[in-house]
Amino acid sequence: MGYFLRVCAIAVLVLFIGGLALFARSPLEPVAFTPPASAAFAENNRLSTLKTYLHDVGVGPEDVVKGPNGLFYTGYMDGRIVCFGLRDGEPDPSTIREFVNTGGRPLGMQFDGAGNLIVADAFKGLLSVAASGEISVLVHYDHELNFRFIDDVDVAEDGTIWFSDVSTRFGLHDYIYDLLEASATGRLLSYSPASGELKVRVSGLYFANGVSLGPDDSWVLVNETGASRVTRLWLKGPKAGVQDVFIDYLPGMPDNISFNGSDTIWLAIPALRSKEIDLLAQYPLIRKLLGGLPANMLVPTSDLGFVLGLSLDGVVKFNLQSHDGRYHTVTSVNEYDGLLWLGSLAMPSIAVLPVPQAE
Repeated sequence: MGYFLRVCAIAVLVLFIGGLALFARSPLEPVAFTPPASAAFAENNRLSTLKTYLHDVGVGPEDVVKGPNGLFYTGYMDGRIVCFGLRDGEPDPSTIREFVNTGGRPLGMQFDGAGNLIVADAFKGLLSVAASGEISVLVHYDHELNFRFIDDVDVAEDGTIWFSDVSTRFGLHDYIYDLLEASATGRLLSYSPASGELKVRVSGLYFANGVSLGPDDSWVLVNETGASRVTRLWLKGPKAGVQDVFIDYLPGMPDNISFNGSDTIWLAIPALRSKEIDLLAQYPLIRKLLGGLPANMLVPTSDLGFVLGLSLDGVVKFNLQSHDGRYHTVTSVNEYDGLLWLGSLAMPSIAVLPVPQAE
C-alpha cells in the first residue's frame, strides 16, 4: 500500500510540474465565451464534380483570381505567385509561369483598377505588385497599429483597399492560438493609395478573415472565423457606418468570401467548428494550458470540402459539399465566366467546377 501511494504521489507531482510548465510557456490570455449555435446543413456531394489542376506546382494555392489580362493568379506557401492561361476553357499547363515571389506568404489577392495585384501577405504586409512584377509595400508590419496577420483584401471602385488583420496577438504560424484564446482582436481596415490614409473601420472581430465589397460598394463584408459569422459594414446610404450581421450560425469556420458581381456571395468553409474548443469555451484555464503545446499539435485536420453561395440578403442559395477528401480545406471561391475557382491552404492543386443550378 505504501509503494502504491508513493507511485501515486510521484505521478501527481509529475502532472503538477508538467501543468506548471505548460502554463508558464503558454502565450494565451484566454477569455470565457459562449460558442455560437450552428445551423444544420444537409450533407451532400455536390462538390464532387470538381476537377483539379496545377498539380504539384506548389502547396497551398490559397486564393485564385483573374487578372485584367485574362490570366489567373494564385499564391503558394513558398512565396511564389504563379499565373496561367486557359485553353479550351481549362487551365493550360504550358502557360504556367512564376509572376513574382514576395518572399513571404501570399494569401488573399485582388486587382485594382490600374492593373496592380494587391496582395495580403501574411509575412510581408499589404503589397501592390505591378504588371512588371515590381513589389511595393503599402502597409508594413512594423506599423504602430501592431499588425500581426494581414489575411484578405478587396478593392473598391474608388481605389480604396479594404483588408483584414486576423489578430493583434498571433500570426500565421500560430493562428490556432487566436481561436483558442477567443480574445477577438481582429480588425477590418481601409487604405487609400491616393492619400496614404490608413483607418481601422471595425475592431473586436473574432479572427477577422475574408473580405468582400458588395454591390456598388454599398457595404463590405468581413468573415469572423472564430464566431462562424459574416459581419457587414454599410458604406453608403442611410445605414452608412452601421455594423450588422450578414449571416451567422454557420456550421463551420468561414475563410475567404467573394461577390460574383451580380447576385451571389461565395463563402469558403475550410472546416467545421472545433467541438473541442467549443467544449472548453467556459474553461479558459484549460485553454491556457493547451496554449503551452506547440501550435502545430493543435491544428485540426479535415477531409471536408465545403462552399456556400449566399443571396445578397445573406440567405443560403447553394450548399456544396464533398466528403471524399479529394479536395478539402477550401479557403477561397471566386466566380468567373460561369465557373467556380477554388483555392486551398492545404492542397497541391486548385479546383474548378461549373456554377451549379439553383437549389
